[in-house]
Amino acid sequence: MKKLLIVILTMVTLSALAQSNQELSKETDVSHKYRISLPYFIITDPIGGGWNDRTSTQMIELHVKRNLDDKNIVGVKFATWRLFQPMGILWWDGLLDKLETESEFYPGHVRETGIGITYQRMLWKGLFATVEVLPQFKTYLDEGGSKIQNGFKLYNSFHLGYHFAFGKSKRFFVEPQVHSQFWMFDTNTPEAFKALDDKWRNYFLFEPNLYLGVKF
Repeated sequence: MKKLLIVILTMVTLSALAQSNQELSKETDVSHKYRISLPYFIITDPIGGGWNDRTSTQMIELHVKRNLDDKNIVGVKFATWRLFQPMGILWWDGLLDKLETESEFYPGHVRETGIGITYQRMLWKGLFATVEVLPQFKTYLDEGGSKIQNGFKLYNSFHLGYHFAFGKSKRFFVEPQVHSQFWMFDTNTPEAFKALDDKWRNYFLFEPNLYLGVKF
């Protein structure tokens, strides 16, 4: 499964880059060439709980993108978040139940931070697909918040969603979407954390999300 996902990611990324290079030479006019967006839950998470709660992901994510034309969009993604349990626990593994029982909680947290690239393709009207590649620097923390050691992860995600633009000149937009992600080269993991990670997958499927953004 892991090898298949790596092959698919490589093929899609190479295809996206080739398509982007072709489109650069025949770019069509667009109303707004740039856009900035972020996930909606970043705004609501501190309200629903506390930033320093045990299960707070302390997530910050920002996308800056450029419209090459009316079909192809490339961008840069900055993201940082904090994990309190393995990311590879799927919905049908009892993800919500494990949040209540705390049975899979790490003996601390993992802070993951990175800057990556994105490619978004408009498929039909507002329907789009996106590929994101995000190298991440990891910092492992004990329960007291002290640093244990560092590691590295290559985090990749695939998105399918719909773009709704509104307001004057269609400047503002929302993008409900579902994404799936997998990661590899997950290095230098402390044994206590690795024991939990090894019980679960290196991918997560069908995560819903809602992004808010503005074009300029």
